[in-house]
Amino acid sequence: MNTQSPSHPTHPLGESFQPPVLPEQNTIAVDTYAGRIHVEWDPQAAVTPLGQLPFFIDFLKTADLFAPWVRDCPLEYASPNAPSKVNVLGTVLLSMLSGHRRYSHITTLQADSVNPDLLGMTKVVSEDSVRRAFKPADEDACCAWLQSHLKRCYLPLLYEPWILDIDTTIKTLYGRQEGAKVGYNPHKPGRPSHVYHSYFMANLRLALDVEIQPGNQTASSFSAPGLWKFLDDLPRAAWPCFIRGDCGFGNEAMMRESEKRALPYLFKLRQSANVKRLIEQVFERRDWTPAGQGWEAVEDELRLKSWSKTRRVLVFRRPLSKQTVVAHESSDSAVQLEFPFVKLLTAQTPYEYAVLITSLPDEILSIAQHYRDRGDMENNFDELKNQWGWGGYTTQDLKRCAIAARTQALIYNWWSLFVRLAIPQKHAEAITSRPLLLHAVAKQTKHQGQTKLTITSTHGKTAKVRDVLSKLSRFFSWIRSSAEQLTWEQRWRLILSHVFRYFLNGRPLASPCESPVMLPSPT
Repeated sequence: MNTQSPSHPTHPLGESFQPPVLPEQNTIAVDTYAGRIHVEWDPQAAVTPLGQLPFFIDFLKTADLFAPWVRDCPLEYASPNAPSKVNVLGTVLLSMLSGHRRYSHITTLQADSVNPDLLGMTKVVSEDSVRRAFKPADEDACCAWLQSHLKRCYLPLLYEPWILDIDTTIKTLYGRQEGAKVGYNPHKPGRPSHVYHSYFMANLRLALDVEIQPGNQTASSFSAPGLWKFLDDLPRAAWPCFIRGDCGFGNEAMMRESEKRALPYLFKLRQSANVKRLIEQVFERRDWTPAGQGWEAVEDELRLKSWSKTRRVLVFRRPLSKQTVVAHESSDSAVQLEFPFVKLLTAQTPYEYAVLITSLPDEILSIAQHYRDRGDMENNFDELKNQWGWGGYTTQDLKRCAIAARTQALIYNWWSLFVRLAIPQKHAEAITSRPLLLHAVAKQTKHQGQTKLTITSTHGKTAKVRDVLSKLSRFFSWIRSSAEQLTWEQRWRLILSHVFRYFLNGRPLASPCESPVMLPSPT
């Protein structure tokens, strides 16, 4: 006989509340401050958040840019289950246009059932397919492929007078990537990084090429081989009027190679001991000339010990404000000035100085403005790193990082040219142009063999955007109908003439071997 009494919990749970289980419904009632609304999902609807992308696709097809890029890609797959090249590259294009910075962001594109079909794709591939796509590819073949299409994009513009800007920027790394070396990193000192050695067409803000190297290779000597190869491969008629760089490029090797090629240059000099001695010598001179924006300058000659010849230099100075002087004197560490060497003399005006070296014959005011314009390079880096993903798309090997960087530069050029068609007066950065000309909700419907896209934009300038894109569509239609007899080079030069009509004052682009193509203007 069992004499044990049943055990009871000391603290009974009581009656636990469980919400009633309701049958699943397609429509859900939601209470809001505007009253009750009904929400439902339609996973079969063909919609896209990039509703205005078809106009950009029209530009790519009319200019014949996307299809040759896919056709020439050196990717080769042996497996029958491997994705096609157009699916991989189309996914890359959609990802970079959307402003992604990581391969994992590609997942957000897989619900788009409209734009992939317009690019000739069958589907958006996974992030792993894109990340692994170029792992077995030949590095030299991929480099030649991307460089050729970059050059194909901008080559007709090089027969106009232009300036080549050269500079480097840092991409901070947080893993164990190949080439992750500790070097000059102003934002994250001591953190490993990659270095982007890049070349830009000044003022137009078009990327000409970019080369990625380990983080400890920031010096101009690492840029020089790629720079001179880039220039030597161009026809002489397409060379820049001069090259321009900061103090990292103002050294004997860069100047000697420029002089060997009869290529003018404009660089800034580091303020070494002998350069400071020159500043002290010219301080009392009376022939200081106004150089704009509060600066004044004087011309002199200089030959440092490591130089092979005497060269023309310009010494610039500008009075410092009282607030800057007080902050400089009261701080334990020197205040960050625009130019670090400051001349402070008792009972005299304190100045900050800069020294430029050039082979240009221009007067002081023109050279000063030329170098001030070089500051636009920082805007290029800011846009490409923060709005186009130059700071992302990182893989373990350096090869795929370089392929991603050149691909971003190419797609950035395509989008910049398209935006210039819509806004010819200035360069609109992606943070402004994407919401204006790309982002909109679109729904696709098909009826009787006709595909219709209904766009709803949430931008405040919807009416203006609709008019601009309608004009672009008419321009593309005019190109296709009126320029059928032209070669691709003639058609592309005609499109670029319209893109930069504001800079060219309506005239066609110059060409060294062909007469300009004149067609009636579109209505």
